[in-house]
Amino acid sequence: MIETLGKALLFDIDGTLANTDPLHLKAFNQVLGPHGHVFDHARFSRELQGFANVSIGERFLPNETSERRTAILGEKEEVFRTLVAGQIAPLPGLMALLDRADAAGIPMVAVTNAPRLNAELLLSGLGITHRFRTLVIGDELPHGKPHPLPYQEGLRFVGASAAASIAFEDSRSGVQSATAAGIPTIGIRTSLSHADLVGAGAVASASAFDDPGLLARLAAAMGGEGFIH
Repeated sequence: MIETLGKALLFDIDGTLANTDPLHLKAFNQVLGPHGHVFDHARFSRELQGFANVSIGERFLPNETSERRTAILGEKEEVFRTLVAGQIAPLPGLMALLDRADAAGIPMVAVTNAPRLNAELLLSGLGITHRFRTLVIGDELPHGKPHPLPYQEGLRFVGASAAASIAFEDSRSGVQSATAAGIPTIGIRTSLSHADLVGAGAVASASAFDDPGLLARLAAAMGGEGFIH
């Protein structure tokens, strides 16, 4: 008997569901600044955005013990959670897209390299925790993004086919992770340009979830105009 795998929509969280990257940049500068690292937007998007804290610690705090790195980056996440409290707003068109997917019976998964506390805070702050069948945390797996494993886990959980699904990502490492898992990926231009996102492997990019080109692509991939209307 041949098992038929279904469709799914898989979403990164930070910078994809909500534009939180400016607050992450501020938190990184506050905590890593005393260690000699100052980031502007361009450097943030190249060297921090989408990467797991373990790899960030290894790169920017090489002289610290692993326990101290964990503590320092834990402080960064506490700063971020303080900054983001009460400031979480969905990207335009997100809620309508989630409504359409629910109505069409298409499962949705959140896939992130963020710590679980951050991810749960953002999803609950947006009021959409219940929309996702599962929350995949890269730091809790043997490999985080840009490795394909987080997205492979998301597909496995809902029994979805990579080729029939779509992922949404805003970072190079996230796009690389989803595309390495075989999922057509749409880049969300909260921080990076169309050229950057496509260069990382995205099949297209959009400014937000109300982008007409994105909606047309979703209608074609998810079962016709009924998905959009």
